[in-house]
Amino acid sequence: MSIFIDLFAGIGGFHYAIDSIGGKCVFASEWDKNARITYEANFRQISPQIFTIDSEGEMPYFNSDINDAIPSKIPDFDILCGGFPCQAFSIAGLRKGFEDTRGTLFFNIANIVDTKIKQGKKPKVLFLENVKGLKSHMHGATLNTLLKVLQEDLKYEVRTAVLNARYFGVPQNRERLFFVCWDREQIGATDFIFPLGLDKTHKPIFNKELLTNCIETKISDIFEPSASIPEKMTISDKMWIGHQERKKRNKENGKGFGYSLFTADSKYCSTISARYWKDGSEILIDQSEENKNPRRLTPVEAGRLQGYRIVGAGWEDKEAAFNQVHKSKLPEMKIVVSAKEAYHQFGNSVAVPVVKTIAKEINKQLLKYATKSK
Repeated sequence: MSIFIDLFAGIGGFHYAIDSIGGKCVFASEWDKNARITYEANFRQISPQIFTIDSEGEMPYFNSDINDAIPSKIPDFDILCGGFPCQAFSIAGLRKGFEDTRGTLFFNIANIVDTKIKQGKKPKVLFLENVKGLKSHMHGATLNTLLKVLQEDLKYEVRTAVLNARYFGVPQNRERLFFVCWDREQIGATDFIFPLGLDKTHKPIFNKELLTNCIETKISDIFEPSASIPEKMTISDKMWIGHQERKKRNKENGKGFGYSLFTADSKYCSTISARYWKDGSEILIDQSEENKNPRRLTPVEAGRLQGYRIVGAGWEDKEAAFNQVHKSKLPEMKIVVSAKEAYHQFGNSVAVPVVKTIAKEINKQLLKYATKSK
């Protein structure tokens, strides 16, 4: 069994992924109070140990502010995972490595790992995620600085890849940058090959040319029954007119910003963002056949778009509960916060099938070659 910690945990996408390969979480950190509510509601039974309350009424293993965490008191672990926030790395690019990252939240990751190394308990694997734009930030200088920290200061082998959720069985065009890092002294593997998608039999695809054989999707796979969709999901005349006028104005000004409209049969939609709750402009569902304005996704549908299994009112397509990355076998995600917060949380989340597939490959390609912990 691999022991892991879940940093910048959000609502637990990485937790589901590492749990799926038999991992045990011993520490998690998330500062957003509503995300913490969702996280605890969904993982208290899976990982009760991290919600232990000490004599002072605190949860030492469910940290709320990573800046307050004391690395030496974090339990030893094999895998560190997390989607660290994409802050502006204002001084990155001077290429001083570890020193360059001070003042950024990436430094917390590096500091925790550095502390464990000094304790003789170097983590075997680091599994990280960030936005695709990190690759080009400051013309690549920021990424080079992070790689220098990981490779030269912390002595890890590192592989990175930009992966798209649409190839992993969810109908969303969502590209993210992933890092898989391993300690060569503990793991004898010489390379790590990222899975690029899942084929129709749910097996990983490693050849880009074979992505045409990925799991077929359509947006209606995530739909709740039409009869259960609240009328308030349909946007108002005023908002719909505003969306159209803004798109027309932006087009005239040479900008690509505006609403995006999809039908039930669209193979995939745009990337859902944390601001989706505001107006839903990046993903609107066409209802013209019903003589209605477009509608937003429900919170349940927004969660399904990230690969969470949420039963809600059921599925419009009865088969969809079973045909996407074996959803019927996934734990059920419970929504326990307001609709606004749910949209915000799902927009910030990792796509679960992507991190779950990578986790399985980490287990196959890396951890099987691991020596006993130091």
